[in-house]
Amino acid sequence: MTGYPSLSVPPEGDFFRSRWVSPPAGIEFNEDPVLPDGFRAGGVACGLKGGGVTDLGAVVCDSGEVSSAILLTANAAAAAPIRVCRESLWQGEVRAAIVNSGNANAATGEQGILDALSMRNSLATELGLAPQTVGVAETGVIGVPMDMEAVISGIGGLAESLSAEGAVSFSEAIMTTDKWPKRVSLSVDGITLSAQAKGAGMIEPGFATMLCFVQTDAVVPEPEAALRQAVSGSFERITVDGQMSTNDTVLLQASGSSGRELPAGLLDAVLLQLALEIVSDGEGASRVGRVEVTGAADQAEAELVARKIANSPLVKTALLGRDPNWGRIAQAAGQALAGHDIGELGPEVIEAGDIAGGGREVELALRLDRGDGTAHVFTSDLTHEYIVINAEYTT
Repeated sequence: MTGYPSLSVPPEGDFFRSRWVSPPAGIEFNEDPVLPDGFRAGGVACGLKGGGVTDLGAVVCDSGEVSSAILLTANAAAAAPIRVCRESLWQGEVRAAIVNSGNANAATGEQGILDALSMRNSLATELGLAPQTVGVAETGVIGVPMDMEAVISGIGGLAESLSAEGAVSFSEAIMTTDKWPKRVSLSVDGITLSAQAKGAGMIEPGFATMLCFVQTDAVVPEPEAALRQAVSGSFERITVDGQMSTNDTVLLQASGSSGRELPAGLLDAVLLQLALEIVSDGEGASRVGRVEVTGAADQAEAELVARKIANSPLVKTALLGRDPNWGRIAQAAGQALAGHDIGELGPEVIEAGDIAGGGREVELALRLDRGDGTAHVFTSDLTHEYIVINAEYTT
């Protein structure tokens, strides 16, 4: 669609480039995306994607101590790696993770479970780890059997390639329809934190087709609580197409070797920026919108309305076309609250004028008069490229 270009590279600026992110002060970005001391990562091409593209990666913590937390998709059709992590992973002691792109290993039956276990066990053997300390994550096409000969043959070389400088190849190994790798390495208050994420389509929190891996040498006393809080304000606030994936995984690993606690707000800011990178890369997206609903009966109602607006194709195409059509927001909100008396919804309670502006980040707001509930959701516009990518995904 001429005049509505999608991004082929990330927006310019520092990592924390969104106006919606407030990082702690004093952050220094590492010139190279190095990992914290005690971590290694890497990626190789094993042939799942073909063409010599990097498609198999791993990250490992070699430090004496590690504390971890992992959050997994709520999709009832969860993929084999999700089931393996749920059933046998020592979730507070995750030493390593093996990840492939090009095949989600979802809807692959009992053989898929065996294949995920085989990946896990093979890397554990190569690294001398207990299998229960190795997580598995996969992303790509659903319903296609794994080429395990290619994967297993690649694991030996992958294990040998792991290094403190391997974050770049690891972040590339986990990409599918992403147009750019999503990663960061920073230092603040005597600690180092690095993170790598992927995601562009089949995105709605709970989670989405997204993977994220975070490594730090900070002390994190309650890693699961810290991760849940950060995810609730980031990956669970985004949508590209309203589709919950079978494979979402977010893993936090903390070695504690710095002896210093993770600075307040740092993990929240990093994951929010990564989440916004995913929306910005939303399979053809050219703009990102923040939909805020206030005055709902409660938080759940505000969430329902915000998501209905954020996922409306009519709102998303208005965002693309810079059309401040507040009537589409009113329609979506009314649909969300069908059967309720919500009064008249007009421009006095709907703010949509920002759509017409020239910025990439757009504010949309709806004010109800039903209570104190508030919620917001980040969404992307809907372009012709999204249709092409998904119409031809397996062909």
